[in-house]
Amino acid sequence: MHEADLETGLTPMLADRFRTYLPVVVDIETGGFNSATDAILEIAAVVLAMNADGYLEIEQSQFHRVIPFEGANLEEAALKFTGIDPFHPLRIARSEKEVFQSLFKMIRDAMKAQHCKRAILVGHNAHFDHGFVRAASARHNLKRDPFHPFSSFDTASLSGLAYGQTVLSRACAAAGIEFDESEAHSANYDAERTAQLFCKIVNRWKDLGGWPPSA
Repeated sequence: MHEADLETGLTPMLADRFRTYLPVVVDIETGGFNSATDAILEIAAVVLAMNADGYLEIEQSQFHRVIPFEGANLEEAALKFTGIDPFHPLRIARSEKEVFQSLFKMIRDAMKAQHCKRAILVGHNAHFDHGFVRAASARHNLKRDPFHPFSSFDTASLSGLAYGQTVLSRACAAAGIEFDESEAHSANYDAERTAQLFCKIVNRWKDLGGWPPSA
């Protein structure tokens, strides 16, 4: 354990909870399913923290609309599903490289503040978002990707265990988290709800006596 210890009354360290990993909830809206060829259109990242009582909570977040990278594929079906118009004249978006540099800096700063060695991506069907993050990082040769290269926490699996539901809206309903279907498929909204769901599951496990584990 770090110097922070619940028994001493000091603020607990998040690093002790997930073996020095900082959980960061990510949601990405895209122009298709292929991370190598399809555009990232929106991305949101939510950094989590642990309060003085040892409960996980939201600390900070970033949301960006993203300009499709040069040559990116845009599937019509994906655009209809998300309702995103990448070329709307009033859409305020930033380049993919600039967006990921900003996100990675926020995450690295949070890692340092919370004494974590790596970030770990939390997502609903996390392999999808993780694949797009890694593809963008490689595309722009970003050397300081803070995320673990292959591990992630999947709230679809966790909510299946905790609530018997794998669809985000249904899992949130089972967890008592309000979910507005009209707001869904926005990276900002889905990331926030996924973060709330992950916190609820982790905190419920603590309340049930599962953490810290018995000797």
